[in-house]
Amino acid sequence: MQPTDVLIGRLLDDETLTLEELARACSVKPDWVVEHVQAGLFSDGSVTVSAQRFSSVDLRRARRMIHIERGYDAVPERAALGADMLEEMDQLRTKVRALDPKK
Repeated sequence: MQPTDVLIGRLLDDETLTLEELARACSVKPDWVVEHVQAGLFSDGSVTVSAQRFSSVDLRRARRMIHIERGYDAVPERAALGADMLEEMDQLRTKVRALDPKK
């Protein structure tokens, strides 16, 4: 596998990733993950990030933040805010679909 290869798949809710696996899945260095977790921008803000396990929610959030940081030259805090807004929109769409399954 090459560093530019993109892996696409679906993680099960009970599956988790290590720091290195999350970084690889997002095409970033582990330092990027550590800095963002310690800044409290995703996951639990743990200081011991290297032993932490990351969920599919963390993976989706990290990918969104990376997309915003790179695509809009955003600082990490603004990328996290953008990810927050996208997550909220996803939640609202889910609620709307539950109320009207035809949409």
